[in-house]
Order: sequence, then structure tokens, then C-alpha cells
Amino acid sequence: MQISEKYNPQETEQKWYNFWMENKYFHSEPNEKPPYTVVIPPPNVTGILHMGHMLNNTIQDVLVRRARMQGFNACWIPGTDHASIATEAKVVAKLKSEGVSKSDITREEFLKHAWDWTDKYGGTILEQLKKLGCSCDWDRTRFTLEDKMSQQVIKSFVDLYNKGLIYRGYRMVNWDPEAKTNISDEEVIFKEQNGKLYFLKYKIEGTEEFLSVATTRPETIFGDTAVCINPNDERYAHLKGKNVIVPIVNRVIPIIEDEYVDIEFGTGALKITPAHDINDYEIGQKHQLKMIDALDDDGNLNEHGLHYAGKNRFDVRKQIAKELEEKDLLLKAEDYVNKVGTSERTGAVIEPKVSVQWFLKMSEIAKPALDVVMDDEVKFYPEKFKNTYKHWMENIRDWNISRQLWWGQQIPAFYYGEGENDFVVAENIEDAIVLAKEKTGNPNLEISDLKQDEDALDTWFSSWLWPMSVFDGLLDPENKDINYYYPTSDLVTGPDIIFFWVARMIMAGLEYRKEVPFKNVYFTGIVRDKQRRKMSKQLGNSPDPLDLISKYGADGVRVGSLLSAPAGNDLLFDEDLMVQGRNFMTKIWSAFRLINMWNHEDKPLNDSDKNAIEWFEHKLNKTIGEIDQQFEKFRISDALHLIYKLIWDDFCGWYLEAIKPNYGEGISKEVYDRTIIFFEELMKLLHPFMPFQSEEIWQLISERNTDEALVIAQQKKAEAFNEDIIKNFETAEDIISGIRNYRQTKGISPREVAEVYTNASRFENEAVIRKLANVSEIHFGEKTDKPSFTFLVGATEVSIPLSENLDLGEEKKKTEEEVAYLKGFLISVDKKLSNEKFVANAKPEIVEVERQKQKDAQDKIAILEEKLKSL
Repeated sequence: MQISEKYNPQETEQKWYNFWMENKYFHSEPNEKPPYTVVIPPPNVTGILHMGHMLNNTIQDVLVRRARMQGFNACWIPGTDHASIATEAKVVAKLKSEGVSKSDITREEFLKHAWDWTDKYGGTILEQLKKLGCSCDWDRTRFTLEDKMSQQVIKSFVDLYNKGLIYRGYRMVNWDPEAKTNISDEEVIFKEQNGKLYFLKYKIEGTEEFLSVATTRPETIFGDTAVCINPNDERYAHLKGKNVIVPIVNRVIPIIEDEYVDIEFGTGALKITPAHDINDYEIGQKHQLKMIDALDDDGNLNEHGLHYAGKNRFDVRKQIAKELEEKDLLLKAEDYVNKVGTSERTGAVIEPKVSVQWFLKMSEIAKPALDVVMDDEVKFYPEKFKNTYKHWMENIRDWNISRQLWWGQQIPAFYYGEGENDFVVAENIEDAIVLAKEKTGNPNLEISDLKQDEDALDTWFSSWLWPMSVFDGLLDPENKDINYYYPTSDLVTGPDIIFFWVARMIMAGLEYRKEVPFKNVYFTGIVRDKQRRKMSKQLGNSPDPLDLISKYGADGVRVGSLLSAPAGNDLLFDEDLMVQGRNFMTKIWSAFRLINMWNHEDKPLNDSDKNAIEWFEHKLNKTIGEIDQQFEKFRISDALHLIYKLIWDDFCGWYLEAIKPNYGEGISKEVYDRTIIFFEELMKLLHPFMPFQSEEIWQLISERNTDEALVIAQQKKAEAFNEDIIKNFETAEDIISGIRNYRQTKGISPREVAEVYTNASRFENEAVIRKLANVSEIHFGEKTDKPSFTFLVGATEVSIPLSENLDLGEEKKKTEEEVAYLKGFLISVDKKLSNEKFVANAKPEIVEVERQKQKDAQDKIAILEEKLKSL
């Protein structure tokens, strides 16, 4: 067989992906096999592949491909999320570039533009995932805003409203002035910012005295409705019941008392602006204060801002500080670092804003969702995230589910009047008119009298149904897909969406199917650069995964990223890992070429062949068991390391060397056949990690029909193994390495044969030792008087008479230096072990390690002193 000298990923990857797709190996239908189901964390329809996606989806693909090769009916559901805020922002920006404002067109016109944009640009990321090798069931691709998905979202809203879990309320929300919508608490990212703490003078009404009030946001004074002091603060006892005058605004407001105020912070006097701060809002409600909203939806001052009306809030902050100073209303300004809430999506600084919104009561549905995680019905890997989850679930707030957007599922509330409760909730307007007639007792109401709520639902309100809605589980709860594939098996996601998504999916699953949505959650770490910075487009420290795939091959990138991806811990990206992945591909290809270059001869196995085959069979079985254990713990990087070592060190480094024919000779046909069987088993183990190259080699090994493709081949199950056979071969490896080390350190050619003396009565795997160490004669149970190089393997002493080409004087000097070093080392160990406190208090295993060091040093010194005598 002619095999190209170099493996070329660019030639093979598209070829095999097309082959897998054409033969529908990724497609799943319910059958008699046990299901293994994974739903993709749906990336934003606007998104493109980044390093986080690459890591997350590679892990998912490894799990899915492995399940397929272990006899499961594997089904990986792909799809995208409509991403309300992100997509709407892109469409608004596109329209703006064309001279069109969102406010100038109707909802229907805007949605047409949004769908056109989505059809043109959306789903790019799914095509990119194919380049990575992802084995998703592409026939089952879903989109959170497609008709059937939206129907399920609306159905759940109506159901939860009818159960009394959804309500409409006047609350303070987090307003994103850039996206022009409110966002949930979980979407607010607090960032440290350098600013100023301004100390303002609030004059006491009717006097020249003033009260100093500290604020970081002087532009909000236009919404001040009180100044609050702590009733126990003696400094201000004389001011109780008095009024102050708001600087610049000249509005008279009361001084109120509340223990909420921290006497030690700032001046101990707090300006209360109920419309612009969540804590002030609570105090305002408690003390029945007036509410003055001085900002518009764009974050500009409105008519309450007097001469600042229409100006941006941050510009006003600078200008008002100057005006306050000019009017002697600013006591001082200090540099100040505080945490400012910003929008996760747009990065805009959040403004607290009071408005009418829709909420979902969480406490009732959170309790069972907490229990299933704490009781390990849903297992978290790593387990440390259980505490994070518990803290959030025990301190949960009602979920604000409405957004002031058009791109998304429109809230199914229909208004027939101006009153606070003049609405009905229904899945469609036809059902709504029936309900409205019943509620009003007015049979003359018509559909044209109803007006649907303008707001859309939070994107997460669709994705919390994802494991069910992808199987249309809310439309047809007894359909064959939902009953077969649900609950899903494993979820792979990032810890940053543990609340947004993981917790809510568990709640929804228990609410609608009385079952958890998945059995295991594997949390990946964050991909960071060498300086531990999170990779991002803004920092410019994130490589394009497609460029990496083009450079190193998809398999090289997959292996490179997984070699350093410990469960739940951050991955420090280093391009050298991609080089390591590519080198691994090269090593495997070279090994395959080597095997196929050997001539096959009809001759019996020699002893070295027998030793190697017996050992590798047991080593393979042992490693398969270890790999299974790592997968059970979701230690995927550790599983890859085991496969890497089995192939690179054990198979290529030792097995192939042990069976390699002598120059000019061929290999036994029986040895070749066994070697190919081993190679096939290795390709099966490797396939989930390196799907392209493993399939290429598999198909080159022999002609296969479509039922015999590697992608659906079954991995070998772990079988019994003999630990002694493995350990004996490892001893042989150590002896060979010792003899090779002798040649290397003494500058002796590997071709020069060695004569060996040993205290052992025999060597297991003697034929392998003779062959790989180039040993001519072994004297068992004998010592030599000749000057020699001696080393220990366990209790076995191995001596090699020194080559006549060596300078014995130089050898003696080196040996004396080594003895002196070891004696110094032994003194430090003896000192530690003679310390009664150390022996009494240290862990027994630590003391045992020190005793072993002591014995090893003593044994080496004894050997070297014997060597000095002979020299």
C-alpha cells in the first residue's frame, strides 16, 4: 500500500466529514439501543466561533462520539439562540447605516429586516462547528424563534400565568440605555471604575447652615425627594423633622430617618433618589416618597433636568460639578473607586429605572430544583459548583422576564382598556377575545379592540425550555422523541451561565415533566491567555479557531486544547499545545507508515515478539479500564493523556521497537496481524478526540463498507489483565533505559554491544532487553571485578563493565563527586528522620517517602563505593 510521506489534514478533513454526512452517521431516531442525548448550549445566531465555543463543543463531540462507539444511540441536538438584545442591536445598527431609524418603522417592518438579517448571517457558527468535526444531528437543528419553538414558549407563559406564577408589576429594573431595554440582575456585570465622590451642600431650609451629602452621581440630584439620616446619629439630632434645599434644583425636601443609613460611611447623610437607585427605591416605598424620574430611555436628562435637558448623563456629571463649584454648593470632590453595574450584552452603564414589567415568581419553583442538585439527582462536575448553585437558589429573586424589544416572542397579554388589570393572557388573539368577553361581560368586544403587549420575552425564557422544546415536548408531551431522548444525558456548559440557564432548565424540567432535564452537568473553564486574561475580541488576545484549524488541522487543535483543559478549571491557551497536537498526528502517521513498510514473512514469532505482544495486550486492557474511570468522573483531559501515553510511549516507543525486524529482514505475518489489530483498537480509542486522522487510517488499513466505518465502530471493552506481566515489562524498560543511559552519558555508540552482570537469577522479557539494549551476554547471579557502570532497578543490581575507550581517571573523579553529593543529601534526610517532632506530626505517607529516600541514597552510595574500589 502506498501511503503518503506526510499526513495532510486539509486533504482528509472535508472528505471524511462529507462521507459521515452522506451516510447519516450522526442522525438518530428512537430505537432499541439505550439513548445518549446531548443538547448544544445554543450559540447566538449572530455569533462566530471563538475559543470558548471551540473548547466546549470539542468536549461535547468527544462525549457523543465515544457514546456512539460504546453502543448508545447518540443524539446531539444543534441549534442557535435568537439572542434578543444582540441581534436587535445588529439590525438597528444596519438600518441606521442605511439612514433608517427603528422608531420610524412598524414592528412588522422591523421584524422583516431582522428575519432577512438572520437568514443571511445567522447560523454561520453552525457551519464553523462542522470544520471542527462536530457530529451533531444536523437534521434536527433548531432555532429558538422558529414557529414550533415560539409556540412552546408562549404556551408555557400562559400556563405559568394561569398557575399564578407570572404577574405584572411596577418595579425597579436595570435599564440598558444602549439596547433600550431592561435586563435581569444576572445580566448586570459589576466593574470597578475610577470616579469622584462629590460632597454637596444641601442648605437647611430657612438657615445658612448646610448638610454635607456625598454622591458619585451628582446628575441625579434632579430626582432627589429626601435626605436620610440614621435616627441614632447624634451629629444630626438637631435636624430631625427639618427640610433641606436640593442644590441647583432649589426644591425643598424633607430630612427623614432610617436605620438603613450607615453612620460610618461618607457623611452619614444620604440623598434619596427613588427613581434612580434600588435601595433608594425601597426607602422611598417605605416612607411614601414622591418619585421623580429625571432620565429618558437613552440615558439623557429629561425636562426634570432643567437646563441640562436632552444632555447625556455623563456629560452632565462633568458640567454640574463645575456649576456646583461656581455656586459654592460643592464642599469637595475626592478620587473614588466604585463598582458600577454594566450590561453584559452592550457594556453600557446600567440605569436603575422604575417601570411596569412582567415577573415570574421563583421561590416556589426554585426549591425542588435546589433539592435535585443537592441530592445528586443532577450531578455537577466539578462538585464545587454545587455551593455556588445553592447560594444563588437560596437567595433567588423573582425573574424579570419582559424586555422592551421587538425581536423575540411577543408577550401574549392582550389589553382591552386603560386600567391596570384590563388585560387577558392567551396563546393567540382568537382565544384572547373569548376571555376578554368573559372577563368584561361585554359580548360586543371585537379583535380590533385588543392590543397586544409591545414587549418581548427575555431570551432565557425560551432557552430554559431547550431540552424539552427541541423535541416539541410542550406541544406534544407524549411524542416518541421526547419519551425516548428525555431526560438528556450530559450538559456541557460554562459556569458563567449556571443561573441564567442551568438552574432555569432544571426548574422548567421539573415543572413540565416532573423530571430533571439532564443527569450530569460538566462545567468547562474559561479560556485565558498566558497572562491569565480572559480571551476576547476587545483585548485582541484571542486567535481565530478557524485559522488554528487551517494551520494545525482540526485534530491537532482538538487535542491541543484538551491536553490542558482540566474539569472546571481555566484553560491557559498556548499555541505550543496546538504544535503538540499536530506532532501527535505526525507521530501516529509515521508509526502507521513504518508498520506498512515492513515485509511480511511466513516465519514463527521470536521471543521478543512474544514478550511485546503479551505485554501490550495486558497494557491495553488496563488502560481502557483507566480511561473508562476518567470518563466516569468527566476527567476528559486525563483520559486523553492516558491515550496519548499509550500510543506515543507504549505503542510507538516500546512495542514497535520490540517487534521491529532486523535490517534487511521482514516481520512475521502473525506479528503484523496482531500489530494491525492493536493499531485498530488504538484508533477506536483515539477517534472521539481525533476523528479525521483516525478515520483516514482506519480506511487505509483495509477496504471497509459503510457499515464498517470507524465513526460507528465499537470500542473494545475493558478486559481482565495481569498486573505482573505489565510490571515485569516496565522493569525491562527500566533496565533498557539504564543501559542506554550508560552509553549516552559516556558517549558510547549504541552499536557497541554491552555485557551485563546482575544479582538477579533471571530477567523477565530477556529477549526484549537483549534486542533493545544491544546486550551480548548476561551473567545472572554474578558480580564483576572490572571497573563498571552500575545502577539499580528496584532490588535488581545491573553492572556493565566500562568500555576500554573510557578515561578511568575521569570516571573515578565523577564517581567521587557523585558519592560526595549523595552523602550530603543523606545527612539532610537523616536529620529530618531523627527529628522526633517531624516523625510524630507528619503524615505517615510523608515519613515513608523520606525513609525511601534514605534507603535509595544508602543503596546508591554502596554501589558507587564498590565501583570506586574496582576503579
